[in-house]
Amino acid sequence: MSEDGTSAPVRVAVVDDDPLVRAGLRMILGGDPTIAIVGEASDGHEALDLVERERPDVVLMDIRMPRQDGLVATRRLGERGSSARVIVLTTFDTDEMVLTALRHGAAGFLLKDTPPADLVDAVRRVARGEPMLSPSVTAQLIAAVAQPRDDSRERSARERLDRLTEREREVAVAIGRGLSNAEIARELYMGVATVKTHVAHLFTKLDATNRVHIARCVHDAGLV
Repeated sequence: MSEDGTSAPVRVAVVDDDPLVRAGLRMILGGDPTIAIVGEASDGHEALDLVERERPDVVLMDIRMPRQDGLVATRRLGERGSSARVIVLTTFDTDEMVLTALRHGAAGFLLKDTPPADLVDAVRRVARGEPMLSPSVTAQLIAAVAQPRDDSRERSARERLDRLTEREREVAVAIGRGLSNAEIARELYMGVATVKTHVAHLFTKLDATNRVHIARCVHDAGLV
């Protein structure tokens, strides 16, 4: 919150090797008063320095870049303990790329043809701690978890979920269904702040770095 009581703008860093793409993203996001562009980078190496220097809330990260690609940069940000949430923004959406980005800690995965209004909404949602996946990416993720279930993976997921309280388990299943915090609050008749507390507990108990990891655990356990 700022001194006058209003919410501070979401601080965003843009990482892409194409200057035209960076200019387009700056124009789309910079026109929204709730978002502030704090810097640009043209590859993964520059991105790491930019994030360390500017401490953005959200990083829009291209994948295919020279010197160091976006997947490696995303992983290294996590290894450095960065609190910045990464949205991978790319023209490619292969299964392997999506799952690799999510394993490396990406909070969102959007295609570059995402409509401007949806891109702005994605930045706001990710800044609030919610995941954001394009419809095609969501379909791929569902397909991946719908593959023939590995018994050992299912057993491991169920053992991890057994650590949860009944309420935490309900929240985890709701996340597995793709519900936002506000939607979970309405469905389970609790406050949004309480939902956030349960989600924080889930991150710790399930050793998850984002909501997608929680969703995959729930899917692996066969609860969704």
